[in-house]
Amino acid sequence: MRSVPEPAADESVQFQHPRTNRYTRLSHARVGYEFKRSKRRTIGMMVGADGLVVRAPNWVPLYEVEAALQEKSDWIVRKLDEARQRQQQLASSRIEWQHGARFSYLGQDVSIHLDPARHRDSAGACLQSDETGLLLVLGLPASASREQIRDLVQAWLMEQARQLFVQRLNHFAAQLQVRWTKLALSSAGTRWGSARHDGSIRLNWRLIHFKMSVIDYVVAHELSHLRHMDHGPKFWETVRSVVPDYQIRRSQLKDDALPFWHET
Repeated sequence: MRSVPEPAADESVQFQHPRTNRYTRLSHARVGYEFKRSKRRTIGMMVGADGLVVRAPNWVPLYEVEAALQEKSDWIVRKLDEARQRQQQLASSRIEWQHGARFSYLGQDVSIHLDPARHRDSAGACLQSDETGLLLVLGLPASASREQIRDLVQAWLMEQARQLFVQRLNHFAAQLQVRWTKLALSSAGTRWGSARHDGSIRLNWRLIHFKMSVIDYVVAHELSHLRHMDHGPKFWETVRSVVPDYQIRRSQLKDDALPFWHET
């Protein structure tokens, strides 16, 4: 397959796949995409973190591929822009796990401080404050690896999350007159919690990054499922009975960026 030459230097490529072998102009954007021939029956388009990938049957001429791209141009450019924004968000929230690194805890900014000489609690980490703000003091040497620092911070956050979640579950269970039986921590990518008929509750430990008001919304949401397992009007009335401004808190849960924990 012959690749299309790269555009002239004065033409800006707004989106470009790292394995670009064809270019096109879609809507207002210049797009470099990876083009593949395959045994599939139809033209396929996929927008991922790297950009646009187009697959077409061996017998489909290139002008039909181009026509299909133009037909979907608005959708493609929108998805490419969303993917770019997502990558930028991940880059901005990526933590460099070292002395002085910062992360969010209950909506507050916390700085990591390595100090092996000082007394530590059993978790190896201790939250303190000074004139600069909150510090998470870790009993690790200055030579500690990024992985050691990350894992110790995560272990501390998970323990704080478990203790706090139990407290808030008890608080709202009493108000809702329900009984929860077991708590499990999850690390799901997008799901913040779940509830089962038997009273089992799962909550994402990463909620500990958010403000208490947001955490309370998620806890009340899951406990409300012990009365109504669907998302019907009665369910939302139940949530509102203990969290009247739940819609505002729910929007904050979606808008706040979380730290990027693991390397890809």
